[in-house]
Amino acid sequence: MENKFLKVKGAKTMLVSAFLDHRTTRREVRVSAVVLRKEEAAYHCYLCCDGQLHLSDGVLDINGYHFYFDYGAAYIMCPLPAGCKTASYIAVASDPADSEDVKEFLEVKNQEAVNDSFPYNFTVCMSTMFEFDNMLQLIQSLEMNQLLGVNKVAIYKTSHSPEIKHLLNYYIKKGFVDVIAWPITKYLTVSRSWLPSLSPGEIHYFGQIPALNDCVYRYMYKSKYIVLIDVDELILPQTVNSLWELLPLLEREHGVDECYRIRNTVFPKNIELPLPSNKTLPPHSHWHKVPGVNILAHLYRVPDHPSTEYPQRKFIVNPRVVFSTSVHQLVNPHSICKEVDAKLARLCHTRKSQSDPDQLVFDGRLLNYSAQLISAVNTVLMESGLMPTTD
Repeated sequence: MENKFLKVKGAKTMLVSAFLDHRTTRREVRVSAVVLRKEEAAYHCYLCCDGQLHLSDGVLDINGYHFYFDYGAAYIMCPLPAGCKTASYIAVASDPADSEDVKEFLEVKNQEAVNDSFPYNFTVCMSTMFEFDNMLQLIQSLEMNQLLGVNKVAIYKTSHSPEIKHLLNYYIKKGFVDVIAWPITKYLTVSRSWLPSLSPGEIHYFGQIPALNDCVYRYMYKSKYIVLIDVDELILPQTVNSLWELLPLLEREHGVDECYRIRNTVFPKNIELPLPSNKTLPPHSHWHKVPGVNILAHLYRVPDHPSTEYPQRKFIVNPRVVFSTSVHQLVNPHSICKEVDAKLARLCHTRKSQSDPDQLVFDGRLLNYSAQLISAVNTVLMESGLMPTTD
């Protein structure tokens, strides 16, 4: 999917996407944007309504989670003026330009609100893919999400290896993956981390936050729930085998149509320990030729520490209750997310860690899926033509 950013004339603002918001007290178009936070700019919205161009003044709402970078995610709220029942396209300018000067428009999506009978039960939003070549873990992540009952995965892509492009095309043809082009590096210098002191740049972590917000609105009326995770993360139910089976447990405990926040559990990918003597894996030795991390080789996790002041979390949420989000929590509304007990579900995060190997705890939950996962990964490698040749 193409996702060209539009520059706002007269300001250092880029428009990402536009959606009709059916939940505000007055009818408005919500324009997702990336803005220079210190800039004080006026916004004039040009709305195409039934072939006529209407003008209204936009109101800027900057996402508070910018992590001290110069640029951040924002919304420009454009009310529909009298005489405009709905807008099909929208443009935004800072200079009070004549309408003839407005050349590029965004399509306004979400024209109809849907509150039941969604095409998908679960959509995973993954962002952002930058210089990505971790093929094995990507396949494992996508196949595990299918085993867990996910219907669609949206991947925000900036750059990747030719092999990853080939693999993504395979999943696109299967109808499981949507790839949304995320060309933010054409406009800004991106940071590779979450703070400017760790990696200089103009915007936080490859523009992750505006990408996540775009995903929330893009699938708002397509999916009952969305799951905001990265490619190296999985939400694993602990007492049932799928998210669809987990959902009634969460709804019973915390309420329906809510936000369920799952605590992060780190499985160090830089530490590989042997399985306990009573545990085995089906054969998969040929995977050593596939580039990337094998999550089945990292089944030891960092111990739980209840005293941790702010452990990272990700969440499952009804997108229709969300107005804006950050990476680890909702921004608006801020306090609706309910904490999920680790006995019900864990966020399994396979990443580097400085943990002491002697302190790690074996966690065999993923082994319950191993036979199906290995078979599914082998099928993908064969069907996509990416299976390594044997010597």
